[in-house]
Amino acid sequence: MEFSTIWLFVVAASTLLIIPGPAVLYIMARSIDQGKKAGLVSVLGVSLGGSVHVLAGAIGVSAILMTSATAFHIVKYLGAAYLIYLGCRTLFSKSDSTASEIPIVPRKKLRKIFYESALVEVMNPKTALFFLAFFPQFIAPTAGSVTVQFLLLGTIFIILAFISDGLYAVLAASMRKRIVGSTTSSKVMNRITSYFYIALGIFSAFASPSKT
Repeated sequence: MEFSTIWLFVVAASTLLIIPGPAVLYIMARSIDQGKKAGLVSVLGVSLGGSVHVLAGAIGVSAILMTSATAFHIVKYLGAAYLIYLGCRTLFSKSDSTASEIPIVPRKKLRKIFYESALVEVMNPKTALFFLAFFPQFIAPTAGSVTVQFLLLGTIFIILAFISDGLYAVLAASMRKRIVGSTTSSKVMNRITSYFYIALGIFSAFASPSKT
């Protein structure tokens, strides 16, 4: 896998991770309610759950490629279409004013928070679907083992997510009053994300397979 491809993936993944999703909101809720330590434990749990999806995705995509190269490219195009769909849904959806507020979560022991966070992420089908849609856009079957490429991208993504989620946990713990109930910035970030999803999907659909 070329360095330029990895760098493009890092930029794309980092841009997506900036926008708070359900997992980030959960992590922030833990930090607000139980402090920084609980938030960081949640980050570890979510990272573990994400790693399970990476392993499953690597096996699944490799199996598809072994079936046929055409099937692999079909997966890439379906993934591009799914990214465009995510962007359009985010752009045109009408969210409630309370949708971006930090959820209220009951206080729990740190060990239970860790296992719960991991289980929630593992059982989230949207995470698996996103990985299967996003990662193949940066994989080239001619560049070597698809499994290795998928695992490499997955490792990079998990590391970036761990850093991003950890920063959100620390931020939530130290800036509670300024975070809770703030919706304006969330709406702006969601709009930016929607455009990015659409642009990434279009780019993936029309890019040469050997360059993605």
